[in-house]
Amino acid sequence: MLRILILAVLIWWGGRFLGLPRNLRITLLAVLFTAVLAVQLTLPDGHPLREGTGGSAASWLLLGGFALVAGFYARIVAALKNRAQPQEVKMNQPASTFTESELDRYARHIVLRELGGPGQKKLKKAKVLVIGAGGLGAPALQYLAAAGVGTIGVIDDDVVDNANLQRQVIHQDADIGKPKVFSAQAAMQAQNPYVEVRPYNRRLTEEVAAELFAEYDLILDGTDNFETRYLANRTAVALGKPLISGALSQWEGQLSVFHPAEDGPCYQCIFPEAPAAGLAPSCSEAGVIGPLPGVVGSMMAVEAVKQITGAGAVLRGEMLIYDGLYGETRKIRLSRRAGCPACSGKAES
Repeated sequence: MLRILILAVLIWWGGRFLGLPRNLRITLLAVLFTAVLAVQLTLPDGHPLREGTGGSAASWLLLGGFALVAGFYARIVAALKNRAQPQEVKMNQPASTFTESELDRYARHIVLRELGGPGQKKLKKAKVLVIGAGGLGAPALQYLAAAGVGTIGVIDDDVVDNANLQRQVIHQDADIGKPKVFSAQAAMQAQNPYVEVRPYNRRLTEEVAAELFAEYDLILDGTDNFETRYLANRTAVALGKPLISGALSQWEGQLSVFHPAEDGPCYQCIFPEAPAAGLAPSCSEAGVIGPLPGVVGSMMAVEAVKQITGAGAVLRGEMLIYDGLYGETRKIRLSRRAGCPACSGKAES
């Protein structure tokens, strides 16, 4: 019997030393106990194997019963401890505090001199609305969620299509046919359960724009049509909200931060009117290299983090242009346009 007990100790403590999971070690002990009990119950009295394992089933049954009682007692104690300790309740947690898991998750932000703990708190308190869950919206949403932006809204009326998956990496093959906002929400919450995602499965229209924008601190425009871009710009200007806008074409992308309330130009200052039909073909018409939206959308997320935290200098009054085909970037200066119908008279006084 002593040999069996020594073997059991080796399984438990030796397995722990080797890193075996607790459940696996318990299973191995149960197999050993069952084998010994089978020997005691099936072999005749006086058999060498039976004598070598204790000679009687009674002692093993007594030992097994004691182990069961001890196990149940340990589970009850653990359950009582869990009930007595405060649980991490994400939705009720103050925006100014972090759980241990969050502190570990955002550690690489917190050690950045330009962000630190105060910057991460600003991100957690921030509310950002992303228009479009497609090419630009997909990477922007992923990195905003990963960065710990507390509340992220996403508005889009489209569904995931097979042709989207070449570049819209927030969606999966299994999501084909699903509304993009719900597919994006699932991916974001799977990546970071500490953020709140608000999906709006509808098109942005004049009727809802002002009320929706008023709930958020910052707007990201990742749309692919000029009608929505001009609407987003007008609404953001009227409410004094900063607007981060990006655009793509084949191998080239561009982005800027439009914020007339901080003496910068608005989108319509730079693009007074939509181009004539055919002069600005869509991605489906002209094509787009798959990783390009990831580059520009991630840059939009960087600008959002800077805008929220005050780190560095945002692209206000500047446009960054990225040429993926030749690996070049350049910046051009942007100025307000006198008489702009969207932002004339909207400069900060």
